[in-house]
Amino acid sequence: MSVKSSVAKTLAPWATVAAPQLTHSFVREALHRAIHGVGPLPPAAEAAEKQLAEQHGNVDDGIHEVIENHVRYAGAQGFVTNIGGLVTATVAIPTNITGLALIQSRMVAGIAHLRGYDLADPRVRNAVLVCILGEDRVDDLVRAAKLPAPPMALATAPAHDPDLDKVISAEVASELITKIAGKRLATTAAARRIPFVGGFVGMGADGFSTWRIGRYADRELLPRARR
Repeated sequence: MSVKSSVAKTLAPWATVAAPQLTHSFVREALHRAIHGVGPLPPAAEAAEKQLAEQHGNVDDGIHEVIENHVRYAGAQGFVTNIGGLVTATVAIPTNITGLALIQSRMVAGIAHLRGYDLADPRVRNAVLVCILGEDRVDDLVRAAKLPAPPMALATAPAHDPDLDKVISAEVASELITKIAGKRLATTAAARRIPFVGGFVGMGADGFSTWRIGRYADRELLPRARR
């Protein structure tokens, strides 16, 4: 087991206490708001269509812009929520998890829309959430039979399996907690030496992780006929 994995597993239970609202309902609510819009952020499909129009109808270029925009969003919230140390962790960790769940869900939903998937379809929503786990984690879960298939197959399954909803939500919640908990240790240690460096570490980590998820969704969600 790597040092990163060991640290994440050690801190994950503590992060769960610090973020008690991170439940099945939380993950689904983050996805709902990502798709339908929240605050200054318009709905995922609307934002994606705007990017498509700016790229003169080129879907691949539109998806590239969707990814780049959300990498910037993720980096910005990663900086703000990782400036403080352990003293502010009880506030920063839930905020960071909330922001990352919303931003990454919105990005993948936008990609799915541009690829021709119906965001109202529960099978597609499950596929969006599974993309957030990342390719390596998805492969592990499929091999362990904890997931029946990767995102593309879930999105196009013959029927929706309601029992799968909670399984996917729990895996996404666990993955987010593990990522944020591991990053929190790194940023806290760095911040002891250099003020504000934790913010830059958080910005880079959240931005890079969002970029990787975006590229995975782009490869995984193959084109369908757009309505």
